[in-house]
Amino acid sequence: MKGRKRHIKKGVILPYEKHLKELARELRKNSTLSEVLLWDCLKRKQMMGYDFHRQKPLDRYIVDFFCNEFMLAIEIDGDSHDNKEEEDEYRQKRLEALGVQFLRFSDKQVENNLDGVLRAIKAWIEERR
Repeated sequence: MKGRKRHIKKGVILPYEKHLKELARELRKNSTLSEVLLWDCLKRKQMMGYDFHRQKPLDRYIVDFFCNEFMLAIEIDGDSHDNKEEEDEYRQKRLEALGVQFLRFSDKQVENNLDGVLRAIKAWIEERR
């Protein structure tokens, strides 16, 4: 597993490519408005006491937000995702094969209806507790 790191918690091993760590750091420094808005509500275990990470490397990819407790990736689809539906679908299926579950929201949903997005995340968590 040369060149790959592992994220281990609660017996779950999530490998990721080592070079993604620096890219994730850069992405955190250059967050979109919708990422900043949602992160302000997820950080420091504000979401029902669960720990979320932002710009989390998993496998060959980086997800916007990740909660290891539920193997939950939250993705915000914005301009960078335009015309990339096939690529996003492949990426999601690959990560789902590793046990990752997804919630997806658009930039506009987060910016215009943050409370609704937070309710959807809470409802998803409540169903799986």
